Amino acid sequence: MKSILPLFALLVLLAGRGFAAEPKMNALSPKEKSDGWQLLFNGKNLDGWKASEAKGVFTVENGCLVTFRDPEKVKAQNPGVKSFRSHLFYEGAVANHDFRNFELQCDIQTAPKANSGVYFHTEYQPSGWPDKGYEVQVNNSHTDPKRGAGLYAIKDNFEAPAKDGEWYTMTIKVQGKHIQTFVNGKQIVDYTEDANPERPPAMKGRLVSHGTFALQGHDPGSKVMYRNIKVRVLP
Repeated sequence: MKSILPLFALLVLLAGRGFAAEPKMNALSPKEKSDGWQLLFNGKNLDGWKASEAKGVFTVENGCLVTFRDPEKVKAQNPGVKSFRSHLFYEGAVANHDFRNFELQCDIQTAPKANSGVYFHTEYQPSGWPDKGYEVQVNNSHTDPKRGAGLYAIKDNFEAPAKDGEWYTMTIKVQGKHIQTFVNGKQIVDYTEDANPERPPAMKGRLVSHGTFALQGHDPGSKVMYRNIKVRVLP
């Protein structure tokens, strides 16, 4: 009987750990706050964010910011529209939505064939693809071969960094002209912008500067969920 008790105690300890409370969504721990992190998304609504073009592309459900949660509803809200493109720009109070050096982090889950993106150093515009700033790709299985966490059309990544249907954490870090991206702590991009970089004609504004963030939605078949969107300003 004595030999069984230590084993039983160990099993109880492991079971207790298995049921430990998970960190709260869209909330910062005391350490994160002391390290300078600030939330950009409250998990309840789109306060602090402004969408362009197509209506209803971005919604909030169960603490997540979702693109194309209900494609048919989006189509009904935009009768006669051929393009369902929309970009959701952060226009909240943090840093007066104008960032230069920063570390941005968010949790992402993609559905099969989803295609989205996270822009930085951009600014609100009512229509079109954002003229200013870089796009960090969000794509694990879309027909576009450019995969997640690559700098779209500048420093592309062609290997899926995560799996559809699973949450992963993407980090974007910018200091000066140095840009790094990470997925679950693994570095995907390490890029330093040249003094006079060459850019495609339609992407002349794809440069390091300053500005806000934006999430991309352009395809009713592209369901993507975002949560825990947070930033810390760097010197």
